[in-house]
Amino acid sequence: MYISQLSLTGFRSYAQADVHLAPGINVLIGPNGVGKTNIVESVGYLANLSSHRVSNDAPLLHFGSERALIRGTVHRGPQTTVIEVEITSGKINRARINRANPVRAREILGMVRTVLFAPEDMALIKGDPSNRRKFLDELLVALRPVEAGTKNDYDRIVKQRNALLKSIRGKSKLSTSQENTLKAWDLQLALTGARLIRGRLDVLALIRPYMQAAYADLADGAKEARAVYRSSLEGELDENSLPAEDLDSLDQEEIQELLLNAIEVNRGREVDRGISLFGPHRDDLTLILGPTPAKGYASHGETWSFALALRLAAYRVFGDDDPRPGSGPILILDDVFAELDTTRRDRLAHIVAGAEQVLVTAAVVEDVPEALKGHFFQVSPGQVVDA
Repeated sequence: MYISQLSLTGFRSYAQADVHLAPGINVLIGPNGVGKTNIVESVGYLANLSSHRVSNDAPLLHFGSERALIRGTVHRGPQTTVIEVEITSGKINRARINRANPVRAREILGMVRTVLFAPEDMALIKGDPSNRRKFLDELLVALRPVEAGTKNDYDRIVKQRNALLKSIRGKSKLSTSQENTLKAWDLQLALTGARLIRGRLDVLALIRPYMQAAYADLADGAKEARAVYRSSLEGELDENSLPAEDLDSLDQEEIQELLLNAIEVNRGREVDRGISLFGPHRDDLTLILGPTPAKGYASHGETWSFALALRLAAYRVFGDDDPRPGSGPILILDDVFAELDTTRRDRLAHIVAGAEQVLVTAAVVEDVPEALKGHFFQVSPGQVVDA
């Protein structure tokens, strides 16, 4: 797939910008801080309804604006669709498909698929568990857009259950009403949480072989790369301990039963601490290189290779999910080549060069490998010019 026209109104540094992109390789050149990443961030927002740089939408609005509009003309195989998303301060975001009446923003999920490579990817390896949970959840929703509802429902359930636990924190005896209300939330958390965990495990099973192959290619196969889902059901493990791999074989109902049991057995601990201790919001993805966890042990080069391998695995999974010509994801490489040595730079460039559309940002042309020197744009504050 590819985007032929991208229009931004009130988004980040752009009061108004219209960018005509081409199939194949598009390279945005300009000094740091002029707005190159803002362009590719908007494309990623059309795909995921979230930014890879910030956790909420407020910073996406142009200074002084109360709303931002991103519009993209998307070509997927023989189909052309105009997709718009409106980001409004303090209100629920809305979307339009082919300029029809507004719909919930999540109705556009799955219509645009992107795989983003960015310096922030280092956090997948070195950062806290929320980065790895987000990686799995975004890929799950991109493959099964209906699961956006599951994720939203689960977040709401945890928030309301935590509010209840906080209100009864430290109580030695609960009233009948409190006990019944808490049990109702227990069931909702287990039902929705089990579905989310099972979905994450399914996604992990898809990316594992591609991740291992990509890491071996990028790093000459010096060490084996592995990824294991680490569940709160295993107890409070030390950060560097390696988890068991038993959840993979369980179905959704079995995971639900385990969650309910863990909540029941640890009722006293949850009431004492006023927080939900079990569920996918407490889970992690342990990334392992050779015999040790990658976090804390991998070198800078190994960390970059592992992060790139995860993104390349997502790219391959999208290709398997929709193998029709012209349906592959848009690849975004946001200022990554300056961070890579020559060998990794060239290997990554040759792997991604054949995608239907590649968006590359770089400060100078010299940072862009020969395999990715395509259609150039010069970016300066507030404008993008076809070069």
